[in-house]
Amino acid sequence: MTENILSIQSWVSYGHVGNASAMFPLQRLGAEVWAVNTVQFSNHPGYGAWRGQVFSGDLVRECVAGIAERGALGRCDAVLSGYVGGADIGDAILDAVAQVKAANPAALYCCDPVIGDDGRGVYVRPGIAEFFRDSALALADIATPNRFELEWLTGRSIACLADAKAAITALQARGPRCVLLTSFESQPGHIGMVAAEGGGFWHLETPLLPIAINGAGDAICALFLLHRMRTGSAAAALTAAASSVFGLLRRTAEAGSREILTVAAQEEFVAPSRVFMAEAV
Repeated sequence: MTENILSIQSWVSYGHVGNASAMFPLQRLGAEVWAVNTVQFSNHPGYGAWRGQVFSGDLVRECVAGIAERGALGRCDAVLSGYVGGADIGDAILDAVAQVKAANPAALYCCDPVIGDDGRGVYVRPGIAEFFRDSALALADIATPNRFELEWLTGRSIACLADAKAAITALQARGPRCVLLTSFESQPGHIGMVAAEGGGFWHLETPLLPIAINGAGDAICALFLLHRMRTGSAAAALTAAASSVFGLLRRTAEAGSREILTVAAQEEFVAPSRVFMAEAV
Protein backbone atom coordinates (compact mmCIF):
# COMPACT_ATOMS: atom_id res chain seq x y z
CA MET A 1 0.00 0.00 0.00
CA THR A 2 1.20 3.48 -0.84
CA GLU A 3 0.51 6.01 1.89
CA ASN A 4 -0.83 9.45 0.94
CA ILE A 5 0.43 12.22 3.23
CA LEU A 6 -0.75 15.84 3.09
CA SER A 7 2.28 17.84 4.25
CA ILE A 8 1.68 21.52 5.04
CA GLN A 9 5.02 23.20 5.72
CA SER A 10 7.49 25.81 4.51
CA TRP A 11 9.58 25.42 1.36
CA VAL A 12 13.06 26.59 0.39
CA SER A 13 14.54 26.49 -3.10
CA TYR A 14 18.12 26.05 -1.83
CA GLY A 15 18.76 23.55 0.93
CA HIS A 16 16.49 21.28 2.91
CA VAL A 17 14.06 22.50 5.56
CA GLY A 18 10.29 22.15 5.95
CA ASN A 19 8.75 20.33 3.01
CA ALA A 20 12.11 20.44 1.25
CA SER A 21 13.44 18.22 4.06
CA ALA A 22 10.38 16.06 4.74
CA MET A 23 9.11 15.35 1.24
CA PHE A 24 12.00 13.49 -0.39
CA PRO A 25 12.63 10.94 2.42
CA LEU A 26 8.93 10.05 2.38
CA GLN A 27 8.96 9.67 -1.39
CA ARG A 28 12.18 7.64 -1.30
CA LEU A 29 10.39 5.21 1.00
CA GLY A 30 7.45 4.92 -1.36
CA ALA A 31 4.90 7.35 0.08
CA GLU A 32 2.95 9.89 -1.95
CA VAL A 33 3.31 13.42 -0.58
CA TRP A 34 0.75 16.10 -1.32
CA ALA A 35 2.83 19.14 -0.43
CA VAL A 36 1.18 22.45 0.40
CA ASN A 37 3.80 25.13 1.00
CA THR A 38 3.27 27.90 3.55
CA VAL A 39 6.23 29.97 2.34
CA GLN A 40 8.49 30.04 -0.71
CA PHE A 41 11.94 31.23 0.34
CA SER A 42 15.21 31.15 -1.53
CA ASN A 43 16.95 29.59 1.47
CA HIS A 44 16.64 29.08 5.22
CA PRO A 45 16.58 32.39 7.16
CA GLY A 46 19.44 31.02 9.28
CA TYR A 47 21.80 32.38 6.65
CA GLY A 48 20.82 35.87 7.78
CA ALA A 49 19.39 36.90 4.39
CA TRP A 50 16.81 35.36 2.11
CA ARG A 51 14.26 36.24 -0.55
CA GLY A 52 10.73 35.07 -1.12
CA GLN A 53 7.22 35.31 0.25
CA VAL A 54 5.13 34.10 3.16
CA PHE A 55 1.86 32.70 1.88
CA SER A 56 -1.57 33.25 3.41
CA GLY A 57 -3.95 30.88 5.09
CA ASP A 58 -6.27 31.46 2.14
CA LEU A 59 -3.71 29.92 -0.22
CA VAL A 60 -3.48 26.83 1.98
CA ARG A 61 -7.27 26.57 2.00
CA GLU A 62 -7.42 26.95 -1.79
CA CYS A 63 -4.89 24.17 -2.32
CA VAL A 64 -6.68 21.82 0.07
CA ALA A 65 -10.02 22.69 -1.53
CA GLY A 66 -8.60 21.79 -4.93
CA ILE A 67 -7.42 18.42 -3.61
CA ALA A 68 -10.87 17.86 -2.09
CA GLU A 69 -12.49 18.64 -5.45
CA ARG A 70 -10.48 15.80 -6.96
CA GLY A 71 -12.21 13.49 -4.47
CA ALA A 72 -8.85 12.64 -2.92
CA LEU A 73 -9.25 13.45 0.78
CA GLY A 74 -10.82 10.08 1.51
CA ARG A 75 -7.52 8.52 0.37
CA CYS A 76 -5.41 10.78 2.59
CA ASP A 77 -3.80 8.69 5.32
CA ALA A 78 -2.15 11.47 7.34
CA VAL A 79 -1.66 15.21 7.68
CA LEU A 80 1.80 16.46 8.65
CA SER A 81 2.40 20.03 9.79
CA GLY A 82 5.50 21.87 10.94
CA TYR A 83 6.49 25.53 11.20
CA VAL A 84 3.50 27.88 11.34
CA GLY A 85 4.27 31.43 10.24
CA GLY A 86 1.00 33.07 11.29
CA ALA A 87 -2.33 32.45 12.99
CA ASP A 88 -4.17 32.30 9.66
CA ILE A 89 -1.91 29.46 8.53
CA GLY A 90 -2.57 27.61 11.78
CA ASP A 91 -6.32 27.90 11.34
CA ALA A 92 -6.04 26.70 7.75
CA ILE A 93 -4.05 23.64 8.86
CA LEU A 94 -6.66 22.70 11.44
CA ASP A 95 -9.39 23.16 8.84
CA ALA A 96 -7.48 20.77 6.57
CA VAL A 97 -7.16 18.24 9.39
CA ALA A 98 -10.90 18.42 10.05
CA GLN A 99 -11.71 17.89 6.36
CA VAL A 100 -9.34 14.94 6.03
CA LYS A 101 -10.64 13.25 9.19
CA ALA A 102 -14.23 13.79 8.03
CA ALA A 103 -13.40 12.06 4.74
CA ASN A 104 -11.22 9.37 6.35
CA PRO A 105 -11.72 8.92 10.10
CA ALA A 106 -8.68 6.62 10.25
CA ALA A 107 -6.33 9.38 9.05
CA LEU A 108 -3.65 10.59 11.46
CA TYR A 109 -2.57 14.14 12.27
CA CYS A 110 1.13 14.50 13.10
CA CYS A 111 1.91 17.91 14.59
CA ASP A 112 5.48 19.11 14.96
CA PRO A 113 4.92 22.00 17.41
CA VAL A 114 7.71 24.28 16.21
CA ILE A 115 8.11 26.87 18.95
CA GLY A 116 11.78 27.29 19.79
CA ASP A 117 14.94 25.61 20.95
CA ASP A 118 17.56 25.60 23.67
CA GLY A 119 19.78 28.66 23.46
CA ARG A 120 17.34 30.56 21.25
CA GLY A 121 14.15 30.41 23.29
CA VAL A 122 10.82 31.00 21.59
CA TYR A 123 11.43 32.16 18.02
CA VAL A 124 7.97 31.97 16.46
CA ARG A 125 5.62 34.93 16.12
CA PRO A 126 3.46 35.96 19.10
CA GLY A 127 0.48 33.67 19.58
CA ILE A 128 1.89 30.70 17.65
CA ALA A 129 3.18 28.85 20.71
CA GLU A 130 -0.23 29.28 22.33
CA PHE A 131 -1.88 28.05 19.13
CA PHE A 132 -0.01 24.77 19.43
CA ARG A 133 -0.68 24.45 23.15
CA ASP A 134 -4.34 25.42 23.13
CA SER A 135 -5.61 24.27 19.71
CA ALA A 136 -3.41 22.09 17.51
CA LEU A 137 -2.25 19.51 20.03
CA ALA A 138 -5.82 18.74 21.08
CA LEU A 139 -6.44 17.46 17.53
CA ALA A 140 -3.09 15.72 17.05
CA ASP A 141 -2.64 11.96 17.10
CA ILE A 142 1.16 12.30 17.06
CA ALA A 143 3.29 15.16 18.43
CA THR A 144 7.03 15.58 17.96
CA PRO A 145 8.42 18.32 20.24
CA ASN A 146 12.05 18.89 21.12
CA ARG A 147 13.04 19.25 24.78
CA PHE A 148 12.57 23.02 24.89
CA GLU A 149 9.14 22.76 23.28
CA LEU A 150 8.02 19.96 25.57
CA GLU A 151 9.07 22.01 28.60
CA TRP A 152 7.23 25.08 27.31
CA LEU A 153 4.06 23.19 26.46
CA THR A 154 3.83 21.39 29.80
CA GLY A 155 5.50 23.84 32.17
CA ARG A 156 7.77 21.03 33.37
CA SER A 157 11.56 21.06 33.57
CA ILE A 158 13.33 18.11 31.95
CA ALA A 159 16.70 17.19 33.44
CA CYS A 160 16.53 13.39 33.37
CA LEU A 161 14.66 10.51 31.78
CA ALA A 162 12.08 10.43 34.57
CA ASP A 163 11.36 14.12 33.96
CA ALA A 164 10.97 13.44 30.24
CA LYS A 165 8.47 10.65 30.87
CA ALA A 166 6.44 12.86 33.22
CA ALA A 167 6.36 15.72 30.71
CA ILE A 168 5.38 13.39 27.87
CA THR A 169 2.55 12.00 29.99
CA ALA A 170 1.36 15.55 30.66
CA LEU A 171 1.42 16.33 26.94
CA GLN A 172 -0.50 13.16 26.11
CA ALA A 173 -3.23 14.36 28.46
CA ARG A 174 -3.70 17.32 26.09
CA GLY A 175 -4.52 15.13 23.12
CA PRO A 176 -1.73 13.33 21.21
CA ARG A 177 -1.68 9.65 22.09
CA CYS A 178 1.76 9.16 20.53
CA VAL A 179 4.63 11.51 21.41
CA LEU A 180 8.20 11.62 20.15
CA LEU A 181 10.64 13.73 22.15
CA THR A 182 13.15 14.46 19.41
CA SER A 183 16.08 15.73 21.46
CA PHE A 184 17.03 14.99 25.03
CA GLU A 185 20.63 15.00 26.30
CA SER A 186 20.52 12.32 29.00
CA GLN A 187 24.30 11.96 29.10
CA PRO A 188 27.19 14.08 27.78
CA GLY A 189 28.15 13.47 24.19
CA HIS A 190 24.87 11.84 23.23
CA ILE A 191 21.43 12.89 22.05
CA GLY A 192 18.54 10.88 23.41
CA MET A 193 15.04 10.47 22.03
CA VAL A 194 11.95 9.15 23.78
CA ALA A 195 8.78 7.80 22.19
CA ALA A 196 5.61 7.02 24.11
CA GLU A 197 2.25 5.49 23.32
CA GLY A 198 -0.33 3.35 25.10
CA GLY A 199 1.38 3.68 28.47
CA GLY A 200 4.74 2.49 27.12
CA PHE A 201 7.98 4.45 26.82
CA TRP A 202 11.01 3.74 24.62
CA HIS A 203 14.39 5.44 24.67
CA LEU A 204 17.51 5.45 22.53
CA GLU A 205 20.69 7.49 22.27
CA THR A 206 22.90 8.41 19.34
CA PRO A 207 26.35 10.05 19.49
CA LEU A 208 26.32 13.83 19.38
CA LEU A 209 27.87 14.85 16.07
CA PRO A 210 29.94 18.02 15.53
CA ILE A 211 27.32 19.65 13.36
CA ALA A 212 24.70 22.38 13.62
CA ILE A 213 22.34 22.51 10.64
CA ASN A 214 18.69 23.12 9.89
CA GLY A 215 16.09 20.68 8.67
CA ALA A 216 17.00 17.46 10.49
CA GLY A 217 14.01 17.81 12.80
CA ASP A 218 11.65 18.10 9.82
CA ALA A 219 13.07 14.88 8.39
CA ILE A 220 12.85 12.89 11.62
CA CYS A 221 9.21 13.91 12.21
CA ALA A 222 8.26 12.82 8.70
CA LEU A 223 10.12 9.52 9.01
CA PHE A 224 8.66 8.81 12.44
CA LEU A 225 5.15 9.39 11.10
CA LEU A 226 5.63 7.08 8.13
CA HIS A 227 7.22 4.26 10.12
CA ARG A 228 4.55 4.57 12.82
CA MET A 229 1.89 4.27 10.11
CA ARG A 230 3.55 1.21 8.61
CA THR A 231 4.41 -0.69 11.78
CA GLY A 232 1.80 0.52 14.27
CA SER A 233 4.67 0.68 16.75
CA ALA A 234 6.15 3.81 18.30
CA ALA A 235 9.25 1.81 19.28
CA ALA A 236 9.85 0.56 15.73
CA ALA A 237 9.23 4.04 14.34
CA LEU A 238 11.74 5.53 16.78
CA THR A 239 14.38 2.93 15.86
CA ALA A 240 13.95 3.49 12.12
CA ALA A 241 13.69 7.29 12.14
CA ALA A 242 16.55 7.90 14.56
CA SER A 243 18.87 5.48 12.77
CA SER A 244 18.19 7.08 9.37
CA VAL A 245 18.67 10.63 10.58
CA PHE A 246 21.88 9.76 12.44
CA GLY A 247 23.26 8.33 9.21
CA LEU A 248 22.14 11.40 7.30
CA LEU A 249 23.81 13.73 9.80
CA ARG A 250 26.99 11.62 9.96
CA ARG A 251 27.34 11.79 6.19
CA THR A 252 26.68 15.54 6.27
CA ALA A 253 29.27 16.12 9.02
CA GLU A 254 31.89 14.08 7.18
CA ALA A 255 31.32 16.16 4.06
CA GLY A 256 31.50 19.44 5.99
CA SER A 257 28.27 20.57 4.33
CA ARG A 258 26.25 23.57 5.49
CA GLU A 259 23.09 21.81 4.26
CA ILE A 260 22.01 18.26 5.08
CA LEU A 261 22.79 15.82 2.27
CA THR A 262 19.23 14.63 1.82
CA VAL A 263 19.78 13.39 -1.72
CA ALA A 264 23.39 12.21 -1.52
CA ALA A 265 22.70 10.21 1.65
CA GLN A 266 19.31 8.88 0.58
CA GLU A 267 20.21 5.22 1.14
CA GLU A 268 20.19 6.00 4.87
CA PHE A 269 16.40 6.30 4.64
CA VAL A 270 16.09 2.83 3.11
CA ALA A 271 18.88 0.94 4.91
CA PRO A 272 20.54 2.89 7.73
CA SER A 273 24.29 2.24 7.95
CA ARG A 274 24.02 1.96 11.73
CA VAL A 275 20.92 0.89 13.65
CA PHE A 276 20.10 2.20 17.12
CA MET A 277 17.49 0.10 18.89
CA ALA A 278 14.81 1.72 21.03
CA GLU A 279 14.57 0.09 24.46
CA ALA A 280 11.63 0.06 26.84
CA VAL A 281 12.15 2.27 29.90
